[in-house]
Amino acid sequence: MTKLSVNINKLATLRNSRGGNNPNLVKAALDAEQFGADGITVHPRPDERHIRYADVFELKKALHTELNIEGNPTEDKFVELVLANQPAQVTLVPDALGQLTSNHGWNPIEHKDYLMGIIAIFKKAGIRVSIFVDPILEMVEAAAATGTDRIELYTEQYATRYAAGERHSAVAPYTAAALKAASLGMGINAGHDLDLQNLAYFKQEVPHLAEVSIGHALICDAIYLGFENTIQLYKRQLAK
Repeated sequence: MTKLSVNINKLATLRNSRGGNNPNLVKAALDAEQFGADGITVHPRPDERHIRYADVFELKKALHTELNIEGNPTEDKFVELVLANQPAQVTLVPDALGQLTSNHGWNPIEHKDYLMGIIAIFKKAGIRVSIFVDPILEMVEAAAATGTDRIELYTEQYATRYAAGERHSAVAPYTAAALKAASLGMGINAGHDLDLQNLAYFKQEVPHLAEVSIGHALICDAIYLGFENTIQLYKRQLAK
């Protein structure tokens, strides 16, 4: 069964827009677990515009499922945060400073030495490592050489083409990338713009899919459908 990790960044954005602690992130994360989430994802950024570094410490103390911390390890504070909190998984993304949202995977050919070094640090601490990768076979092959445990396939292109009615050609590169990753001994995660419309097909066509991380679409759906019901609906898509 593919696991669902709920990204709660957008709830932090809502909280920060008014100050105070409403919604309470720890309560929301615990509720998400109770409603069926297999894990919680956070992506703290240097400007702390949504998830704050202090939130990570509070969440780590409270959660019963896996905590996945996403971020760019070029920020020293991020590395310190991960090591201090010992999440089940760290997902490395090549975001630029001030970037609105993640929009591409690593080039593990160009950044091989850097990635090998930082991945080794996290793995030595007993933390599972996943890195963002575009569905390009040479990038998947290069990712294996970095020592990462998993790759996270960046799915914005799939979502865009799926919405345009091109689902077969949209998913094909991801199927091939997943097969290649599995053959090289890596686990496969996926995320970005996956939603109730495109998730089930992606799950059906992409083999060995261990985990999806979904935040923006899930929180948007929850406004209309309710938080508990929405998490259950996403879980049902993964069960098809």
